[in-house]
Amino acid sequence: MSRFSPAPLLWVAALSLASGIDAAAQDLEPRRWTHLPVGTNIVGVGYAYTSGELQFDPVLRIENARVGLHTILASYNRYFSVADMTARVDLQVPYQRGTWDGLLNGVPTTVRRDGFGDPRIRLSMNFYGAPAMDAEEFRDHIRNEDERTIAGVALAVRVPLGEYNDDKLINLGENRFSFQPQIGVVHIFGPWSIEATASLFAYTDNDDFFGGNRLEQAPLYAIQMHVVRTFGQGWWVSAGSAYGRGGRTEINGTADDDVKSNLLYGASAGMSPAAGQSISLMYIRHDALSSTGGDFHNIVLTWAIRF
Repeated sequence: MSRFSPAPLLWVAALSLASGIDAAAQDLEPRRWTHLPVGTNIVGVGYAYTSGELQFDPVLRIENARVGLHTILASYNRYFSVADMTARVDLQVPYQRGTWDGLLNGVPTTVRRDGFGDPRIRLSMNFYGAPAMDAEEFRDHIRNEDERTIAGVALAVRVPLGEYNDDKLINLGENRFSFQPQIGVVHIFGPWSIEATASLFAYTDNDDFFGGNRLEQAPLYAIQMHVVRTFGQGWWVSAGSAYGRGGRTEINGTADDDVKSNLLYGASAGMSPAAGQSISLMYIRHDALSSTGGDFHNIVLTWAIRF
């Protein structure tokens, strides 16, 4: 017999929002379709701080809920050739430490977690406007093509290897796979570029959700756009926004009224302090447009070396 009843449905489904900032998986990433020579490797490390408020259905009696999350992200990128087109594989592994607090039935409650989140693997291919080239060919191509358009497709997979316990409502891992097919286009004209990316986030079921229940989630659809301006000596700045909707959840086949609607916007800047190195700083604001969800501030600092 299932250990589930309609009353816990609201509580469990809503608190699952707090189990991770990327529960909806929506992101805001400029320059994701960057064209570089095949054989290029990039190793990086980043730090992100996320803070904000969580809104729940009033019947849950959860008030003044807040989260503060620190993330260290190790990453590796590799550019290679597939049928004379430029392809790229990315690997990201997060380590996180967070605190969730608020009033539950008027009683102050605090939860702390630290450990590894779910790693993410992304395979992308620029099928138009970005032929596979070595370093010398690439320099000539950039020099001779002041205006160009690049189009690409990608598939990102989040693998359930992060910290997870089925007897805890709040976890850093999600105990399920998520798949993110993407398609994007970039138009470059001189030092300016305009980027657009459409994504779909699909999730497998979590058959070991809190209390031995099964969590299902419908796909979430998102689109984002960026404007990027490059300068000499490796400097660049960008501004972008994203909108996503969907992600309704079900527990043991019972649907919750929790369709997500999110708006993200932010700005970033990068520079090259030395040959083959780059540093970037990004601010992202996440606003929930639905009655439940979260409003977050995100600060992200990254350093990478290319070889």
